[in-house]
Amino acid sequence: MGQNAPYPALEKLPPKRESIETISILRQANKATAALAELKGIAKTIPNQAMLINAIVLQEAKDSSEIENIITTQDELYTALTINQTNVSPATKEVINYRKAIFLGFDFVKNQGFLKVNDIVNVQQSLVGNSAGIRSAPGTVLKNDKTGEIVYTPPQDKQEILDLLTNFIDHYNKEEPDLSPLINMAILHYQFESIHPFYDGNGRTGRILNILFLILNRLIDIPILYLSSYIIENKQDYYGLLNHTNRTGEWEEWILFMLRAVESTSLQTIKKINAIRNLLESVATEVQHSAPKTYKKELIELLFEQPYSKIEFVVTRLNVERKAASRYLRELENIGILESHKIGRETLYINRRLFDLLKDKMQ
Repeated sequence: MGQNAPYPALEKLPPKRESIETISILRQANKATAALAELKGIAKTIPNQAMLINAIVLQEAKDSSEIENIITTQDELYTALTINQTNVSPATKEVINYRKAIFLGFDFVKNQGFLKVNDIVNVQQSLVGNSAGIRSAPGTVLKNDKTGEIVYTPPQDKQEILDLLTNFIDHYNKEEPDLSPLINMAILHYQFESIHPFYDGNGRTGRILNILFLILNRLIDIPILYLSSYIIENKQDYYGLLNHTNRTGEWEEWILFMLRAVESTSLQTIKKINAIRNLLESVATEVQHSAPKTYKKELIELLFEQPYSKIEFVVTRLNVERKAASRYLRELENIGILESHKIGRETLYINRRLFDLLKDKMQ
């Protein structure tokens, strides 16, 4: 935008109805809603929902952080989660914090059925690992990474930020039966990013709020739809359309972008869930055939909740002695289900096929 003041001043919600319900928007909203409904149904075919939540939440944590140039690898993440390393990289630690923040927000939604402004603050604090809270000192501006040009100056006065957040959360929690929740999500996401209430973590917090909004509106049951992979692939459009809407007050292209993100990501996630289910069934059959004494439903499910496992996980889940747990894992390695890797004094057992599947973009 190239100016040092919010331009135009950020208006409170809601926008005028005619600007957010064009024919193109309504048509795309129907397509996105249908894809999301199919995803919700497919997700229910996985008997152990923890498998989906753990696998997909961590991928989202990685992708959403990557948008903010926080880069780590799948291997670093799973290793850190499995053996509780203290010397993990700062990027890996931030991604693990993101995962915690998603689960914290999910708990708020499940337990309350709504969100409060303070819940958003708690999610953001869990994410960034500090308690600075809502911006109180002026001077925050958003700049173009390459040119250094100021592209947007969010509201500076703390009371104005609080007023806008109160207006935001009122509309976030409000049931609007005559407006598509997906259109509403796009509007709410724009508004939150424009308020930019924190010194750090606004984008990641806003993307967590998207998924919690879908759960609140019963479009999905568990946190498994994330738009970050789509945003990474279309990062320039994402930021360009945020700025365009702020500069012009025109909503259509921004809302269409977000609706296409929901449709595309829903279809990708359906493919991923089907692939996980097929692999789960294939591995279960393989173990029953090649190592029948080792086969236990709970053991197979454990290996699909996280691609990296260790003896302690099996001891806890199956309530068996370490010797038995070690024997199960070694037997699964012998028949090619797992690979073992030594890290320090720990032996990790990797479900390589699941690991590779989770990395797959599923185009």
